[in-house]
Amino acid sequence: MRCELTWRKSSYSGPDGGNCLEVAQTPGTVHVRDSKEQRGPVLSVPSGQWAEFVAFARGSRG
Repeated sequence: MRCELTWRKSSYSGPDGGNCLEVAQTPGTVHVRDSKEQRGPVLSVPSGQWAEFVAFARGSRG
C-alpha cells in the first residue's frame, strides 16, 4: 500500500526552484527528492539517521 506524501521545501528556496530538495515524513522515515524532478527518484532514510545528518550539517556551517 502506498500513501500520499506531503512534500515540503525550505522557506529559503527561491521562487525559481533552483537547487532545492523537498522532504516528506512518514512514521520512522524521511523521504527526500529533487524539487525540479518531482517524478524522479526518492531517497528514503530512517528518521534517526536524517536527524543526525541535519545536526551535522547545522554544526558544519560557519
